[in-house]
Amino acid sequence: MCRWHTCLPIAFLFSSGALAESAPDPETLITPAVVESVGEWLSNPIVSLSINAQNELRGSLSQADIDALDGQWRKEREADDKPLISATLSAPLSIYLLRVQANSLGLHPEIFVMDANGLNVGQSAITGDYWQGDEDKFQKTFPNGPEAIFIDAAEWDEDLRIWRAQLNLPVTDPETGKVIGAATVEFNLTELQRRQAPNS
Repeated sequence: MCRWHTCLPIAFLFSSGALAESAPDPETLITPAVVESVGEWLSNPIVSLSINAQNELRGSLSQADIDALDGQWRKEREADDKPLISATLSAPLSIYLLRVQANSLGLHPEIFVMDANGLNVGQSAITGDYWQGDEDKFQKTFPNGPEAIFIDAAEWDEDLRIWRAQLNLPVTDPETGKVIGAATVEFNLTELQRRQAPNS
């Protein structure tokens, strides 16, 4: 299923140049060393402090409360007044993630961090929804311990003419080692492949 872009007919993929002929393998490109480099900037104290603060503020929410927040987010995307979206995008964690995204020089089209409820804590851009708890990015990482990693399938972005894939991993508290949230780091696989090429 295509989530953030338009799906292309197979015939078009094979007629639009070598780049789109076949999807690169995300699990080959997103190596343990790449995952480790992501872990390094996710270990910045602003990440765990922000998640812990939101976990303490919200606690364990009912599904009705989660749905209400997610519904508010979706409505605000189309509205002039965006209190929840504005508060999230102006949070220190969002500013940090935006800086990480900018410093990646095109490697990370999107980054966002979730709390223990699967709700966004910080993000580098406005996401389609506020709750990620019903998606694999959260369900295959947060409940499965600090070493869990889920790399999603590659998807073609027709607008940007790149292959994209998401690395999803849990975020732990540096003092207790307990999983407190999760992070989704999207990779521009086309750029990652270029950087890993022998002559790059």
